[in-house]
Amino acid sequence: MTIMTSSRLQTSRVVVLLMVGVSAVVILMYIHLAKEVCHLRNYIHSHPALELQVSSALAGSSSSSNDEDRRGLTSSNNIVRGLDLDNLIVIYNRVPKTGSTSFIGLAYDLCSKNKFNVINVNTTKKTPTLSLTDQMRLVYNISNWEEKKPGIYHGHIAYLDFNRFGVNVQPLYINIIRNPLERLVSHYYFIRYGDDIKPQRVYKKMGDKMTLDECVALQHPDCSTNHLWMQIPFFCGHHAECWIPGSSWALELAKHNLVHNYFLVGVTEEMEDFVAMLEYSLPRMFKGALDLYILGTKSHIRKTSKKIMPSDETIAKLQNTKVWRLENEFYNFALDHFHYIRKKTLVEAENGGGLVDRGQNFVYGKIKPRKS
Repeated sequence: MTIMTSSRLQTSRVVVLLMVGVSAVVILMYIHLAKEVCHLRNYIHSHPALELQVSSALAGSSSSSNDEDRRGLTSSNNIVRGLDLDNLIVIYNRVPKTGSTSFIGLAYDLCSKNKFNVINVNTTKKTPTLSLTDQMRLVYNISNWEEKKPGIYHGHIAYLDFNRFGVNVQPLYINIIRNPLERLVSHYYFIRYGDDIKPQRVYKKMGDKMTLDECVALQHPDCSTNHLWMQIPFFCGHHAECWIPGSSWALELAKHNLVHNYFLVGVTEEMEDFVAMLEYSLPRMFKGALDLYILGTKSHIRKTSKKIMPSDETIAKLQNTKVWRLENEFYNFALDHFHYIRKKTLVEAENGGGLVDRGQNFVYGKIKPRKS
């Protein structure tokens, strides 16, 4: 009897010790988990964009709407998985004399209201290409300047491939191009007569009264094909071949970049449609841009003070060059691409109120497993 009692006591002690041990382990695990949760919460609070993403995901998971399931994730709080619109970088490597001042004026008018930044990138002597070290500096600064996100960077700079520098998040490139002959005429007279925005500014050819017709007849350097060769190299980039007038290789690379590496490329002659497409596709920055453009305030209208249209003979001479043929081919390629995207994106409002977005035209189906 005594032996049995002693055995039971020993067994009870073992059970008690096991329970105490298990309890201690559970308590230690709980303390560790609480610390990890606290660290995670502090990290999320210190990163607003991540906090918004988590909140959006939690809100989405609590909804059981079949319609939401079929339409997919929304851009609530400007967050889409893999695309943080509050850290968006847009680069507008503007081609000279394509209406770029008029367009970027819209961004400057909208930046305070829509809470984004606009930064002008000026290069020494307005050269459109950068040294390798300056390319690295620019890529590093644009990618890591957190205080200026979201932001639009603009300047007369040739296309720069951020992939070459190992950047994880690529910027969105946009641009506008123009009929190459009209761009040449505008540039030729702009450097002689200026524009209506800064009439007091002194330009490098001011006082030179030679017309474009006279320039072409004299084969003067001011109207050589080098001045026609502008839009292709801006899209081609920083390769040496890009800047050789008449390079077919440069044309093909410019086409490739336009289709694969630009979010949207519009044309000067149809800028209203370009603005509308940006407003509907990137409202984080361009909400309200279309109304501003249609209003046509002075900051959005910039015209060369004096232009004399060239004669048919001058036009024929310019068009009889390889440079013009390639530039014109590129322009028509961009125009066709822009028209295709516009047709897919915009439609005339039923009440005649102008262009509107076609809306979402896809849904998700056969989603498994179903939410409980």
